[in-house]
Amino acid sequence: MAGGALLLSACAGEDSASKPAASGSASAPAAAASTITYAYEQEFHSYNANTAAENASRNAGPLQRVLTGFWFYGENGEITPNPDMGSYQKTSDDPLTVEYTFSDKAVWSDGTPIDCDDALMFWAFKSGKLDIFSTDGTTGVEDVKVPECNKGDKKFTFVYEQPFADWSSNGPGATELMPAHIVAKQGGLSEEEFIEAVKKTDAKKLEKAAKFWNDGWIAEGSLPAADLIPSNGPYKLSKFDSGQSLTLVANDKWWGAPAAASTIVERFITLDEQAQALENREVQIVEPQPGPDVLNQLKALQGVKVHTGNQYVYEHLDFNFDSSPFKDKALREAFAKCLPRQLIVDNLIKPVDPNAKPLDVRNVAPFQSNHAAVVQAAGGVPAAYAQQDIEGAKALVEKAGKAGTKIKVGYQTPNPRRTAAVQLIKDACDKAGFEIVDGGSEDFFGTVMPANNYDVALFAWIGSSEISGWGSTYTTPTKCNGESKGNNNGCYSNKKIDELVKKLNSTLDKAAQDPIIGEIEKILWEDLATIPLFQHPALSAWDETLQSVVPNPAQSTITWNMDKWTAA
Repeated sequence: MAGGALLLSACAGEDSASKPAASGSASAPAAAASTITYAYEQEFHSYNANTAAENASRNAGPLQRVLTGFWFYGENGEITPNPDMGSYQKTSDDPLTVEYTFSDKAVWSDGTPIDCDDALMFWAFKSGKLDIFSTDGTTGVEDVKVPECNKGDKKFTFVYEQPFADWSSNGPGATELMPAHIVAKQGGLSEEEFIEAVKKTDAKKLEKAAKFWNDGWIAEGSLPAADLIPSNGPYKLSKFDSGQSLTLVANDKWWGAPAAASTIVERFITLDEQAQALENREVQIVEPQPGPDVLNQLKALQGVKVHTGNQYVYEHLDFNFDSSPFKDKALREAFAKCLPRQLIVDNLIKPVDPNAKPLDVRNVAPFQSNHAAVVQAAGGVPAAYAQQDIEGAKALVEKAGKAGTKIKVGYQTPNPRRTAAVQLIKDACDKAGFEIVDGGSEDFFGTVMPANNYDVALFAWIGSSEISGWGSTYTTPTKCNGESKGNNNGCYSNKKIDELVKKLNSTLDKAAQDPIIGEIEKILWEDLATIPLFQHPALSAWDETLQSVVPNPAQSTITWNMDKWTAA
């Protein structure tokens, strides 16, 4: 997820701070039990978090319990089946076959049954067989045959053309089960016509529907019309105040256990202001960017629980291979040499996590059990980049005749830690002959990144322990534009990587996966596709009167169980 980062179980600690508030800053009383408010750094932007442009935590976070599916990332980030939506089971290994059954009670909040057309909607955008539908990636589903269900059917089957290791999380999960009846209607199609067109992969007939899928659910200043955004979870979207908040209310058509709080409000509050907002009880839950100052500030608050731990989030730099000076590998090599990776960790991360180190690999977290095996298979960080080498970088820049080359480092603002990181990069790499430009933007993920208007992007991936979760980040895109590049934002391409990702995803033996991941990591270092920086330490805090707030290390974030939150 752009804006968060890619994804195992983390040891975490909670401190229940009982110290008196600082003078003149006594804590306000908690909000009424029927309304719980939490903070998030970025403004909600789309009801559809599945397109290449909108696959971001700013959308997926609040939608966790609005758009549910057959599974979700549960406690500790574990793949957790959702019996409210229905059931699924593997019925054959050869060919790999998984049967899904929607609950007879499952309906959209407008009363429309959840059935075959919704399953086909998922296949249509996720398989890549209809590239008119923008998607965040096709991993796994591209090898699934079109489900042979009909109007009203509550059952459908995924038949794979080859094995797929993460089959248990490859059907429609949280935020991925979207209302096909809305897409069909906006495309001028009946339910029957939509089903037939998907089965026949009739792009021409689905063209108008795909246009709505790609752009029709954008929240520009206000929510789309209520009849366009039904819910299939405990909450539904109610109100969007641009620049302020997003309000969710209990879904009266929800067939599962009722939401504990009748209203959830997401307040849009920058990372550097969240601790103060919690102190003032403008919000009751925060996930600020970890740092020594904010950690101490939170621990000093009265009546607040503070949680720290690991999470499947890692910081990195992604090169733009489409339209920047970094198309020249020599300049990528020079940048990698001058990059102050150790200094960034020492200055910005070690004060929060004393054991933090620069990352050796991208796709397996340091706290995962197979991390050492993957690093060994990859050979670790190449010697040329293991230590900062400004003189070596300068020699490469001069040899290429590119002294003075401007390099725009793009990232989402406001973000104090990333602004500080860019300054450290500038202090070092300007000495090597580059001219580093701070390319921070308040809409970096929304407009700048999709349009490739940067030279190198500084951001994070949030994911899970699944091996298939990160493949699309390095797989050659069909086209290098916002609609087609999926998670491969810089449009990196290497046919060997494409082959290895496919091989990895079809390898069921976990022990056999590590050498493949290691080979992928080795090539990514050789190509300098991306540069990993550090694993994010987790930090969250909440009013101690709240119950059932459970931080999650995976991409579902702290909102994964918001329907269980209660306040005394």
